Amino acid sequence: MSSRTSALRYYVLTRLLLAPLMIWTITTVVFLLLRATPGDPVDALLGARAPESAKDVLREQLGLDAPLWLQYLRYLGNLLQFDLGTSIASQGQTVWQIIQAHFPATVELTLCGMIVATVVGVSVGAIAASRPNTAIDAGGRLFGIITYAIPMYWFGMILQLIFAVQLQWFPIGTRYPLTGSPPTGPTGLYLLDSLLHLSPAQFGTTIYYLALPSLTLGILISGVFERMVRVNLKQTLQADYVEAARARGIPETRILLVHALRNALIPVVTILGLTFATMLGGAVLTEVTFSWPGLANRLYEAIAQRDYPVVQGLMVFFGMIVAVISIAIDILNAYIDPRIRY
Repeated sequence: MSSRTSALRYYVLTRLLLAPLMIWTITTVVFLLLRATPGDPVDALLGARAPESAKDVLREQLGLDAPLWLQYLRYLGNLLQFDLGTSIASQGQTVWQIIQAHFPATVELTLCGMIVATVVGVSVGAIAASRPNTAIDAGGRLFGIITYAIPMYWFGMILQLIFAVQLQWFPIGTRYPLTGSPPTGPTGLYLLDSLLHLSPAQFGTTIYYLALPSLTLGILISGVFERMVRVNLKQTLQADYVEAARARGIPETRILLVHALRNALIPVVTILGLTFATMLGGAVLTEVTFSWPGLANRLYEAIAQRDYPVVQGLMVFFGMIVAVISIAIDILNAYIDPRIRY
């Protein structure tokens, strides 16, 4: 076995062993923070004026009367059995059922937002880097700063007021028309299911309802990609092999697209993967602003209702997604660049 292969296996094993520690840390922090914040889930369910006897009965049924350490051990035991818990606000509904019902909407919004962010960010960054020290370059820098700094909820409300309320170009508040029949299929993704059923009408309607929230999310995230592409592409355009390509008379456009941009995008791939993982669990403001029926919006509702099992279960689920994607990216980078392993 070569030293490079041995180093790669050691690196992969180390990253895999750290993943459970990361998930356990997230679980513990969420568990403690929920119980440290003011408010009682029993009061949220029965109301503050409910009889104390009724509150005590419900608290015993939910296991909230047990000592904190015992609640924690019970929760860890359930997690080891892949039991994320059962909602105390939505009676009888498990966290896995909530994920199955709402996660496809979050995935669809995140994918469309990432497509918008990648196309806009890479395009603006490449154009700005190809014209250094010009007004276009300054405009690219300004675009990156503004999109990174604008609050998500404010930008979403402004776009809704302009394009949904005033111009009435786009709908808001739902994923599909309430009077229509959404696509049905094994994935829960309306875009994919409509394609599987060969239904262009349902596909077009899904795109129509996705347009405004995905544009909002994508444009604000695109600033991160623009800055990464612009900085890395500027450095790449000064490399020796680029100068050699120019000396051979290769057109500047071909140098930019084929030689320079390809190498400049290598670090962007890492940021893209981590951003996608973060957006899956962090699109709360977008989903709440647009009343999008995704998992992040459901998490927001659970926090407002003091629904401990749902909040804990969804945070663990999001933590697992981030851990898996980050490990996959680290392994891919270690495979491409041997320097990362040492």
